[in-house]
Amino acid sequence: MRSAILAFTAGAAWVQMQPVLPAPATLAACAATAVVGFLLLRRRGRRLAAGVLAGLLLGSCWAALLAHLVLRHALPRTDEGRDIAVTGVVASLPHRFDGGVRFQFDVAQTDTPGATVPPTIILSWYGAIAADPSRVHPGERWRLVVRLQRPHGNANPHGFDYEAWLLEQGIRATGYVRPADRHNQRLTTWSPDTLYAVERARGWLRSRILAVLDGKPYAGVIVALVIGDQRGIDQASWDVFNRTGISHLVSISGLHITMLAGLAAWATSWLWRRSFFTGAALPLRLPAQKAAALAGAVVALLYVLLAGFGVPAQRTFYMLAVVAVALWCGRIASMSHVLCLALGVAVLRDPWAMLWPGFWLSFGAVAAILYACSRQPDARTRGWRAGLMVAARTQWAVTLGLAPLTLLLFGQVSLVSPIANAVAIPVISLFVTPLADLVLGVAHLAMVLLAWPLGWLSAPALAVWTAPAPSPWILVLAVAGTAWMLAPRGWPQRWAGVAAWTPLLTQLPDAPVAGRFDVTAFDVGQGMALLVETQHHRLLYDAGPLYAPGANGATRVILPYLRGRGIGRLDALVISHSDLDHVGGAEAVLTTIQVGQLISSLPPAHQLLQKAPQPGRCTAGQVWNWDGVRFEMLAPAMASYASLGLSSNARSCVLRISAGSRAILLAGDIEAAQEAALLRKDASRLHADVLLAPHHGSGTSSTAAFLQAVGPTVGIFQVGYRNRYRHPQKLVYARYGAMGIERLRTDEHGAVTLSFGPGLDVATYRETHARYWYGR
Repeated sequence: MRSAILAFTAGAAWVQMQPVLPAPATLAACAATAVVGFLLLRRRGRRLAAGVLAGLLLGSCWAALLAHLVLRHALPRTDEGRDIAVTGVVASLPHRFDGGVRFQFDVAQTDTPGATVPPTIILSWYGAIAADPSRVHPGERWRLVVRLQRPHGNANPHGFDYEAWLLEQGIRATGYVRPADRHNQRLTTWSPDTLYAVERARGWLRSRILAVLDGKPYAGVIVALVIGDQRGIDQASWDVFNRTGISHLVSISGLHITMLAGLAAWATSWLWRRSFFTGAALPLRLPAQKAAALAGAVVALLYVLLAGFGVPAQRTFYMLAVVAVALWCGRIASMSHVLCLALGVAVLRDPWAMLWPGFWLSFGAVAAILYACSRQPDARTRGWRAGLMVAARTQWAVTLGLAPLTLLLFGQVSLVSPIANAVAIPVISLFVTPLADLVLGVAHLAMVLLAWPLGWLSAPALAVWTAPAPSPWILVLAVAGTAWMLAPRGWPQRWAGVAAWTPLLTQLPDAPVAGRFDVTAFDVGQGMALLVETQHHRLLYDAGPLYAPGANGATRVILPYLRGRGIGRLDALVISHSDLDHVGGAEAVLTTIQVGQLISSLPPAHQLLQKAPQPGRCTAGQVWNWDGVRFEMLAPAMASYASLGLSSNARSCVLRISAGSRAILLAGDIEAAQEAALLRKDASRLHADVLLAPHHGSGTSSTAAFLQAVGPTVGIFQVGYRNRYRHPQKLVYARYGAMGIERLRTDEHGAVTLSFGPGLDVATYRETHARYWYGR
């Protein structure tokens, strides 16, 4: 059974790595093969082989089938960007943000003739609704005029795959409500449905908590602990939680669900056994053990529904449900069977769950605990000492067991996690969470008191160890060493398992050899951000756009990439000019990792200059060499800083990077006038193999004369999908094509990686990491 479930999971995981889904006919053939093979192998006594074969084939068929069912609901490209009237129901807890609310919408009917809208979409409502976001509640039926687009997200190494998340949620279009007030109207205040009722209850609880804790710094944490909605926690708090390794506690976690279910089971059992005093004699009708199991499972289900049914909560509920069923049937299964059954149910219900870190960390933590704590406590140790030893060994197992996996998923491991969890687990589990359900003010005070030691622990630079995401062979070796170190007492030389960690502990970030350089042009939407790497140095050119308060190109794209690569320092940060699509993530970069110097054309009063080490201006004529690679600033001229009427675009830092005969030109947002000035000064210095299209390919840049002087073979357009500026302009884009320049758009190709050496190697993320849900 266990091997079959693991094989089923592996089969489903294989599908999520494919660029194209198997055809329905292929799925039917695989399913038939699985059944026939299972029967033949079992008849010959090969039960293990039969289970593994059937599991692999059925897991892949099931995952592919569900994917086909979701993908069939597609928004036609002809319906992108046009006004469509729809009628439907608000299906999720609305999320408030600066400027409006965002919510999931179940479409009941499309009122615009000829338009096709998927059954589930995500909408943002800006404008008038922002003044009163409480106007939108789950379960309400609305008629809205919307403008939609097909699922699209940034595609970068080590980044969040928004398109995969939308697929998992069954959402095949996103968009916003048009400001057509006379056409946007609420039809009914309630649509009968169990899921809508749950979401309405969650919304009511959230509003009550926020009303009581209005203005309190950790109100968002209390909301997360009560209903599992973590969107109200600010970025500063998340930084502390992540650096101390307690982010798993800031939600309705498995520990909290188990504790509440256990309390319900104990109370039910206690009352059930004492029902003789009332004359009910309930144990004669149903054993107290079965009644307790049923009560615990029901309470766990209700709490999990309240949590939004996340993966950790699912895993806990499935395990508790399996135990409850086993008690009812009189067949007590081993914990490994319980864990595997919970795994099978989770994958059966949601084959995409394994794409997210929470899936692996949740099941990995339980597996590590079961493996390391399988032996019975020493009979000589009793009372509180035994409990303390079990708690210490459990924390040791989780910390050590998940370290390789955490490095793979996040590129860092909290070194203060054991201490932080030793403090946070009892405080949050025994005080904050129960009080949050009863006395909000006291619960918040407990959280405030806990925040002080957590902030102190997270402050040192050594609180977190950063390393590159391990390769598969390094990960397998480290997991084997971890299993050796966590083995039960009596296992020979358990300390020797640390030797298998040697490659994990000693790996360094990849870097080009001397005389070569690599460039990564990130997919940050409508903005710019490129990482330049030489053998021993790294430079970031621009830092992406500002999406919303606390969300920018750095927090969503650049910093996760740097962590995944094990890069903890930048030698220079170049900000071409002050527009938000270039400077939006700069502050996050400066406050998160070490930066040697800031080079920019920012005005003297810009707040970023006050936070930067060694701020300096970019001016034409600046030249430096790193590891055999030449960096030359071609613009702006020093005199441009004295011209008050000059736009920020015209003062963009233009940087040419070259090694041998290979070069790239980063032109910022310069326009035709600045291009002409560069041509007049020295057109021969502009030649480059790769050109970052000036001003994202706008109609005011990339003149024919400029392109002829640069003579690139590759042009990169860093643009957002269906951006409002319509970059790149059609005429400009066609001009690149007519001159034989290969055109790479980040909205279509994802992040672009270039390696400059004797030749030029170009790779795009959506090609090297092709997945069936990209639909390219």
